[in-house]
Amino acid sequence: MSVTAISVEGRERDLGDGFVVRRLLPHLQARHVGPFVFFDQMGPADFAEDSGMDVRPHPHIGLATVTWLFQGAIRHRDSLGSNVDIHPGDVNWMTAGRGIVHSERTPPDERHHGQNLHGIQVWVALPKAFEEIEPEFHHHSASELPRVELDGARLTVIAGEAFGRESPVKVFAPMFFVEARLEAGASIVLPDIHSEWGAYVVEGHATFGGLDLPALGMGVQYGGEPPVLKATESSLIMLFGGAPLDGERHLWWNFVSSSKERIEQAKDDWQAQRFGTVPGDDGEFIPLPTY
Repeated sequence: MSVTAISVEGRERDLGDGFVVRRLLPHLQARHVGPFVFFDQMGPADFAEDSGMDVRPHPHIGLATVTWLFQGAIRHRDSLGSNVDIHPGDVNWMTAGRGIVHSERTPPDERHHGQNLHGIQVWVALPKAFEEIEPEFHHHSASELPRVELDGARLTVIAGEAFGRESPVKVFAPMFFVEARLEAGASIVLPDIHSEWGAYVVEGHATFGGLDLPALGMGVQYGGEPPVLKATESSLIMLFGGAPLDGERHLWWNFVSSSKERIEQAKDDWQAQRFGTVPGDDGEFIPLPTY
């Protein structure tokens, strides 16, 4: 049986001050790709002097969040006491497990001078056996990440295993998350050690498994032979995927779980402020949505 790639169209949401988020996952045709259950492009946004991004403290359960920047800087703080600025090429990997609270804000220097902010944020669902582990946060600098040079392609293995290299980022299931910069005409075959694949064109134009992908286009494929990615012009493309999830996941606001009851518990815990606070950023928080 032949397998064809599926096209996924994003939905834009303006968060104010010209900061636009483009959401690709979850999607009706692609609820998840490997363990990836959420995929956002942040920006590009141009913040004026003395302004910036302010995502107030909010909770997560059952997932790991990954931030990857092309431009700008974000200060991550969380209820473990982490306080780290992320810059392009660095990885912030936060494992929520049984529960964590974090905030994401433009650092003071960048806020004062103004900055361009552009990046990708993804959520990776944890396997059922790890959904309730203790929360963790790990920062990895750009120099720690493996890089692969192929004919006309420069690849950075952000997390997981791909193209013969493995990232030092701690993951909990077979997966890959890769930044690919391809020259016009360059082509690569996605890793055959995985069985679900996705590609998102940040800039440029490409084909993926025979599917035409313009800038801001995403393609996904489930099973079959690994798809071929070919750049029809110089392109920046995010590659991701892995093994199928061990069962469906429920997503509600910032909570991911294999259990609806666990999500209801998380709602109650946030309402009652039982998640804890973020040291140095405990003056405000995002209330539980009413939807």
